[in-house]
Amino acid sequence: MNEIVTEEQPAEPATLLFVDDEANILSSLKRLFRPLGYRIFTAGGGAEGLEIMARERVDLVISDMRMPEMNGAQFLEQVRAKWPDAMRILLTGYADVTSTIDAINKGEIYRYVSKPWDDNDIVLVVHHALELKNLEQEKKRLEVLTARQNEELKDLNANLEAKVRERTEEVRQTMGFLEVANKQLKDSYLTTLKVFSNLMELREGAMAGHSRRVADHARRLAQRLGMPDGEVQDVMFAGLLHDIGKIGLSDRLLHKPFSALTTEERTEVIRHPVTGQAALMALENMKDAAKLIRSHHERFDGLGYPDGLVGIAIPRGARILAVANDYDALQIGTAMSKNLTETEAREYLLESRGKRYDPKVVDVFLEMLGGTDASSAAGVEVKLPSSALRRGMVLARDLTSPDGLLLLSRDYLIDDAMIEQIRNFEQTEARPLQIYVRAGKG
Repeated sequence: MNEIVTEEQPAEPATLLFVDDEANILSSLKRLFRPLGYRIFTAGGGAEGLEIMARERVDLVISDMRMPEMNGAQFLEQVRAKWPDAMRILLTGYADVTSTIDAINKGEIYRYVSKPWDDNDIVLVVHHALELKNLEQEKKRLEVLTARQNEELKDLNANLEAKVRERTEEVRQTMGFLEVANKQLKDSYLTTLKVFSNLMELREGAMAGHSRRVADHARRLAQRLGMPDGEVQDVMFAGLLHDIGKIGLSDRLLHKPFSALTTEERTEVIRHPVTGQAALMALENMKDAAKLIRSHHERFDGLGYPDGLVGIAIPRGARILAVANDYDALQIGTAMSKNLTETEAREYLLESRGKRYDPKVVDVFLEMLGGTDASSAAGVEVKLPSSALRRGMVLARDLTSPDGLLLLSRDYLIDDAMIEQIRNFEQTEARPLQIYVRAGKG
């Protein structure tokens, strides 16, 4: 047999159910997975498998296709109907395309594996399936938690009613922005990613705006380094989503400076680049950006994580992200126990060139901060009050609320309806928005 890939199991082990009418197959699967710490049940047919499912909590089912009385497709279809949260994998030892398609359509299986299987491959398939299940459960948990907290806010004493009305009106105004903008920006992949990056920043605190600032610095830096447009785009996408792997971390860890973490806490936090890559693995257009996310905490001297890459073995986009991310993190206090000034942050980058960072990337970045951004050559931007906005103007920067929430994306073409929305939002908030448009537009 091939060498088995081992892995750490959670405190509560996942439960697997193997269904096959061949006893030797069930024995092989049990021998393969038992050392990995899973709870394991076996069944000689679909009916017996359904009985086990009815009395036990089962996280993942591996079923053979060809079985008497009830085949794998029929069995997995019933599992999907009664226990939709259980991950489903089909095991097939013959080339029956029709039956396999039937299982995919009716049983909505996660994967199918051909007999004879490769031990490493099937272990990894199970691991990835359970990892996906855990991510989905965590998403549901966060949604339930958010809904419950919103309800708790409504139940506060009467003194908060006025504040609730104000926040409700703000949400209504924000939704107005989204409704108008969605019609024009529904095909904008970049805008979708920017909104997605707000999932982390809505946790509040010093993180607000961090991902967008990192993405903007990284984009401009990649352009100055002469990277092709496609790679520049991947760098920007990775900048927007570089912290998506932290979405499952507690608020305590999220807001604690990395330098102040204990050994156990660091072990938990440094998993986030790998988690971030895994979260995006299903998006074909994001696979290159996901690789940059995995490597954005590697160090030029090889002392980084998760893979300990050295020098130019680190993807160039990841070397760019490392500089852009740390430059902002140093100033907002998430890298060290104190907030550095802009000057101190630049000095830190300079001192760490050749150690933490690619020297060339640091040199070009510092030059960029001290000079004129080449990306602005297309037009000078002008800051305007909302009273001066006119139909046909184009936003030169992202338009965000005072709390850091993205309202409109850069390059948005303003119309009369949007101007009214902006003015109404400012009136509700009693605070002006920072609006930048391209000079000469309108």
